[in-house]
Amino acid sequence: MKITVTVNGERHRLDVEPRRTLVDALRDDLGLTGTHVGCEHGVCGACTVLVDGEPVRACLMLAVQADGASVATVEGLAGDDGTLHPLQEAFSRCHGLQCGACTPGMLMTAVHLLDTDPDPGRETIRAEMSGNICRCTGYTGIVDAVAEAARRRVTSETS
Repeated sequence: MKITVTVNGERHRLDVEPRRTLVDALRDDLGLTGTHVGCEHGVCGACTVLVDGEPVRACLMLAVQADGASVATVEGLAGDDGTLHPLQEAFSRCHGLQCGACTPGMLMTAVHLLDTDPDPGRETIRAEMSGNICRCTGYTGIVDAVAEAARRRVTSETS
């Protein structure tokens, strides 16, 4: 099937089999390997991307379901000049990443959280991030990073 999807602001026309998942289309057809494949059952959250602004497990969504949609992946976070997104900087500063397997999904979930709640409390951050599994960090660094990015965002908007 032929589909048209906008990924990180760039429009793509793809020919995909009806059973092909979005994560496979992103990784194999578009070369966007930042979206990681974890459990392939929608449980771990490593493959989380934003589809029309909403977090989606790309391992569970068929590519044909994304026809006409706008998809944001971790590759779209950094600026064109390579400047890291504030969440990427915070994850680095706060040690919110180690092996990196969960990081893209964590970042995309956090982007959605801060887009919908610019100043979440730590309990809200924990609750929203709980659908993404990390085996390395113990989550403290991740929660710290999201809280720091939110603080910096609120501070820059008020100054």
